[in-house]
Amino acid sequence: MALALDRIRVGSAPDSWGVWFPDDPQQVPWERFLDEVAEAGYSWIELGPYGYLPTDPARLTDEVTKRNLKVSAGTIFCGLHRGPSEWDSTWEQVSRVAALTQAMDAKHLVVIPSFWRDDKTAEILEPPELTTEQWRNLTTGMERLGREVKDTYGLDIVVHPHADTHIDTEEHVEQFLDSTDSGAVNLCLDTGHYAYCGGDSVKLIETYGERIGYLHLKQVDPDILADVVKNEVPFGPAVARGVMCEPPAGVPELGPVLTAAQKLGVDLFAIVEQDMYPCEPDKPLPIAVRTRKFLRSCGA
Repeated sequence: MALALDRIRVGSAPDSWGVWFPDDPQQVPWERFLDEVAEAGYSWIELGPYGYLPTDPARLTDEVTKRNLKVSAGTIFCGLHRGPSEWDSTWEQVSRVAALTQAMDAKHLVVIPSFWRDDKTAEILEPPELTTEQWRNLTTGMERLGREVKDTYGLDIVVHPHADTHIDTEEHVEQFLDSTDSGAVNLCLDTGHYAYCGGDSVKLIETYGERIGYLHLKQVDPDILADVVKNEVPFGPAVARGVMCEPPAGVPELGPVLTAAQKLGVDLFAIVEQDMYPCEPDKPLPIAVRTRKFLRSCGA
């Protein structure tokens, strides 16, 4: 019998409905996302790109409450490795998202490092490796962000390792964790992105358990991934090829990941995110229903 995952709170996100941008004609309307995520059996959601869901707290509260939904986190992107000159523009973005996140009674802000390769156009924006000075900017900047977000908004930041960013591989993730204070910043472990970049999620949870503050549940298709790696395909086009696949068809196995997370003995959100940009509007709901059923079979 599967271990009862009573410390894991499962949800989903706009990402699983093909939503990557605040406004895009290829994406489903936000009302449809909310209707369908509730219909699929989820009770927790993330805000997704700021501006996709209503940004007026009263209106958003009304929309999620009438569907019996609750918000677990907001999301921001930032390029703090570029140094102190990035702070003001980062904080301006953070302030908008964090204020809405706080107003929705959520406790987490997912922080994604900026892309070195554009996820839509595949244009190379920066070198994929950071200099020593840039690493120092990144770690000290994230610690400052964590402390100021906590002091101002009462939220915990969780940094999300992500393909085509500077925090991606096992080596980079461990370097980031070893260089930062757990009192200021912890990790949003995205199982799909970590596998995409060659990492082992169970090993990371077992090794750095006290730093795991949040989970994104995602799988990659190993055959498509092998071709993506071989041909150095950027993340956006890789997603269009279907590199992120419906569980349980890909890797890593989510049962062992959830079991390892449960053994940490802390309450954790585990938000389903199957990158599907762009996708047909009728595709997400059946996948979401099947994925929820699969996670229940794992004990979640």
